[in-house]
Amino acid sequence: MIAFVKGKFVQKTPAHLIVDVQGVGYELHISLNTYEAIQGKEEGLLYTYLQIKEDAHVLFGFSEPAEKELFIHLISVSGVGAATARMMLSSVKPDELIKIIVHGNTAQLEKIKGIGKKTAERIVLELKDKLAKMGPTTNISPLINNTLDQDALNALVALGIGRSAAEQAVKRVLTAEPGNSQVEDIIKKALKLI
Repeated sequence: MIAFVKGKFVQKTPAHLIVDVQGVGYELHISLNTYEAIQGKEEGLLYTYLQIKEDAHVLFGFSEPAEKELFIHLISVSGVGAATARMMLSSVKPDELIKIIVHGNTAQLEKIKGIGKKTAERIVLELKDKLAKMGPTTNISPLINNTLDQDALNALVALGIGRSAAEQAVKRVLTAEPGNSQVEDIIKKALKLI
């Protein structure tokens, strides 16, 4: 498996990218999201997924690991191929797409080219719980300059607690004890409320 490629961007289009890795050119199929992320860059690293079919080996490139992980989840759904998954990632930002699926918004999914009613329902049914647990990539705030409530919330989400339930529990704890300055205490008390 090719986990990533790092090299010079020789040719860029909104759908494809050729990366020169020490004299070998790799053609990567990319989403518009990745295309936007690499604009203005002459070289870089892209995370990859190699799809092996009877008639072709196709390499897909992603600007960040979260987008690659979402792509893999999408193609795991029956009826969603790599081309459809790439279209979904080109139509909607990965974080927004995760929110749409987790909230069960099938009408929004149907607006994406290639997604019908049954496929949208299948995507929500099969991925809703999996994507809700993708906490570290989608639900957790950056660790820089976090406040106590953000640290507590991040910890609860990392433990597998749903973001909204975790937010409510942390708010209740901080409302009851506004002077609490120990993140561990906030987490323990919030867990009792969930």
